[in-house]
Amino acid sequence: MKRLYVLLCAGIVAVISVSCSLDDDQTNFKYATLKTVSANLPDTFELGKVYKIDVKMLRPNECTYSETFDVSRDFTDSTNIRTVAAIGIVLDQADCAVVNDSIQDSFQFEVIYSNPYVFKFYTGDDENGEAEFLEIEVPVKHN
Repeated sequence: MKRLYVLLCAGIVAVISVSCSLDDDQTNFKYATLKTVSANLPDTFELGKVYKIDVKMLRPNECTYSETFDVSRDFTDSTNIRTVAAIGIVLDQADCAVVNDSIQDSFQFEVIYSNPYVFKFYTGDDENGEAEFLEIEVPVKHN
């Protein structure tokens, strides 16, 4: 019985070893900040509602895809500033043709404060390496 148990364990280890190959067949990728081209926000928000925010981003090559958004709050200002950066995935491939077209994605935003919101969408860096933003202010309707 002990011999059967040892053979069974050896068989399981062999199967696991073969199925967990560390070959370079896997696609590698990295994250990159994408430049915002435009954003579609409502004219006003209502307190307590959730809105779909559509964002159009620049896709520099055919190996770049939209992944998510980094929406961060500026805690130093009382006007509810949100800085938005579109995060993309760039596949690590040698044959990525330059396309410079736009892609669209969206994120959900819940209005929890009654003050106006200021959205700052990252549009790239200027000639001095300073970040530039598309700024859109959206007032909040009071019921």
